[in-house]
Amino acid sequence: MDTPKQISSLQNTLIKQIVLLREKSRERRKQGLFIMEGKRELTLAIKAGYEIKSLLYYPGILSNKEALGSIANSKIKPELIEVSEAVYQKLAYRDSTEGVIAVVKVKDHALENLVLPNQKALILVAEAPEKPGNIGALLRTADAADLDAVLIANPKGDLYNPNIIRSSVGCIFTNNIGTGSTSEILAFLKERNIRILCAALSASESYIKTDFTEACAIVVGTEATGLSEEWLEASTQNIIIPMEGEIDSMNVSVSAAILIFEAKRQRAI
Repeated sequence: MDTPKQISSLQNTLIKQIVLLREKSRERRKQGLFIMEGKRELTLAIKAGYEIKSLLYYPGILSNKEALGSIANSKIKPELIEVSEAVYQKLAYRDSTEGVIAVVKVKDHALENLVLPNQKALILVAEAPEKPGNIGALLRTADAADLDAVLIANPKGDLYNPNIIRSSVGCIFTNNIGTGSTSEILAFLKERNIRILCAALSASESYIKTDFTEACAIVVGTEATGLSEEWLEASTQNIIIPMEGEIDSMNVSVSAAILIFEAKRQRAI
């Protein structure tokens, strides 16, 4: 590992593979791999037990010693590859570069593998989120509140889209995440007697009057269509954030944050 492999050609097979992993969700699913960029993200992924397959670094930004140090805590040591400036610029997708790109093995987020660490679990459920920026913001809020789990119902894409990793500032690695269909997640919640609190406009009570102190899931939908009927029919209680302006909705990540931190406030009393 002290003498890393070197790649300077844009036509190298591995470099072409990494470009595909960055750009194609289908390729990520097929290979069970994704790519990420950044020292903080790498540290969080290793701490969360992700397997780093390859670590590519550009010595004009990150030294060999620093590259070795960044993977010192990885249980399985990845292949270390030094790349040329041209190769690095081809692979990097962030505006602020840190000189390091990793090829990482995906984790299985099936519900049967999800463990809730708290009997009075506080969970965020997002139904069919599409925008990477919103998903990233939801994950950042979940991390800030130290939620017991984030469940994504009917996901529209894969979690390891580079834009989700970037917008979550690595919080995709710090959260306890499960994915499944709405029916599967509803069954998961009901089996554990977790109250279902749906953010919705109809038949709702103010979130300030809602009791969040017992095990509960805060469920949010898309800004365009809200929650599906399946969620609304299964809801223990619909909740609303009263609005005083001209519109009746906010960004989904903002709404989720308000509800989550009201729950945290109640639980701290």
